[in-house]
Amino acid sequence: MNELKLNNKRTILVGLAFLSISAFWQMYDNLVPLILRETFHMDESLTGMIMAADNILALFLLPLFGGLSDRCRETRLGRRTPFILAGTGAAVVLMDLLPILDNSYAAQAAPFKLVSFVIVLGLLLIAMGTYRSPAVALMPDVTPKPLRSKGNAIINLMGAVGGVIYLGVSVILYPAEKTRGLEHVNYQPLFLIVAGIMAVSVMVLLLTIREPKLALENQALEKKHPEWNLAKDDGSGSEVLPGPVKRSLIFLLASIALWYAGYNGVTTWFSTYVSQVMGEGIGGTATCLMVATVGAIVSYIPIGIVASRVGRRRTIMAGAALLASCFMAGFLLTRHSHAITPVMYVAFDRDFATVSGLHVKFITYTMTVLTAICIVLTIRLVGIMLLMSMLALPQIIAETFCKRYPTLMAGSVVVSLFCCVGGLFLSACINVPCSALIVVIMVAAYIIASLVRSFRSSRINR
Repeated sequence: MNELKLNNKRTILVGLAFLSISAFWQMYDNLVPLILRETFHMDESLTGMIMAADNILALFLLPLFGGLSDRCRETRLGRRTPFILAGTGAAVVLMDLLPILDNSYAAQAAPFKLVSFVIVLGLLLIAMGTYRSPAVALMPDVTPKPLRSKGNAIINLMGAVGGVIYLGVSVILYPAEKTRGLEHVNYQPLFLIVAGIMAVSVMVLLLTIREPKLALENQALEKKHPEWNLAKDDGSGSEVLPGPVKRSLIFLLASIALWYAGYNGVTTWFSTYVSQVMGEGIGGTATCLMVATVGAIVSYIPIGIVASRVGRRRTIMAGAALLASCFMAGFLLTRHSHAITPVMYVAFDRDFATVSGLHVKFITYTMTVLTAICIVLTIRLVGIMLLMSMLALPQIIAETFCKRYPTLMAGSVVVSLFCCVGGLFLSACINVPCSALIVVIMVAAYIIASLVRSFRSSRINR
């Protein structure tokens, strides 16, 4: 039984490679469209073509370098680690050239600077493509097959953490009031920070994970359990998947492809929409995406529990339906309004929203439906007490310190994440139910926030 216990610490360390990749792609999707449009003044068609280049290159680079790492002879660092080191090193150097070219072109436009930017961007995409497949394949190499589903959840969790780190830095460095009205924004600090995150993550991975040793141990373990292998011998010494398994795999891959097509179609243009339509800049973009990403972090483990109870197929279908519903709601909301302020007006002052001619009933019903969906999906998992606390207390606590709507959203997310992680940690230490402990921590935080507010008020009155 001990053989089948997932090594969480090791899986988290292996996930550092995916953390660095996710931090990069979050930055790439947010900043590169803005640079192409605002600095180089490209239209939507040309910007879209350049932004699609990474997906086109991935069709060729990911299977190519994944296969190369599969066939690579064992080195002192293993099969996957050399690709991760080389790809990360090249990417770190190339990505730091982009803001230099961006700032130089903004100072004095010249055709060769534009050409240089596109060339460096292409080389950067190639560098990222060389190690993404090896980085993803490292976890299965060192994890027994029955535990790879749990390991994959941790890897995705690490990826989401990488995205949150980048988004948090963006919110701090580029608030809307700092970038609004500027003719050009210098994004070099963000590029340098993400490059540092990537370098540190991969160095920690190199120093803590001994790929050759762990891979050999895992291979020896799997040889003892041939029943774990779904592939069958075709009689010639080669392994093939049975027909039903292969058919399920094809449909699963097709659904993933369609999912990514829809998701990338939204996220690629999200920063441009928030910047040009909402007027919030990269800080506003980061605030919105951080809420979504933190929600993903909080939901990974509970969704895994739900999937184990109701089945993965049903869980995937429910998730896809919820995502499609959210995209449709976003489409309908943006058709009626081109700014985030109507939702804010309806939430805080319905009379003013009505007088301003906003579609108060439509917005109210939409937000009510989304809230109801959240409650229905969550109530059986976490319980009514924790659910009501999560819906109310983080916002009330954050309101003590935050006065603007974007910072209020970000503060609520931070408070919620802190209380949930703290409750889970303490429940493991003192062996009490985590839901009740999270509520206790939130109530304690609310009391502290109320005392701080009272203290501030008394000082002002003096």
